[in-house]
Amino acid sequence: MAVLKVDLSACQGYANCVVGADDYYDLDDDGLVVLLQAEVGDGERARVEAAAKSCPVSALWLEDE
Repeated sequence: MAVLKVDLSACQGYANCVVGADDYYDLDDDGLVVLLQAEVGDGERARVEAAAKSCPVSALWLEDE
């Protein structure tokens, strides 16, 4: 299992993460990422990690628990 992490000071609201995994990421009223789920199971990891890596400012990453 992995845990999603976010650096809100880096987020610029590109929303690439939302396009790739809208069940894990959303944007708030200010256009910043909101994590809908923090824990990522092994079966979802590749998709969620690809969405995180699509962030052009590297504001998202996964850490193994």
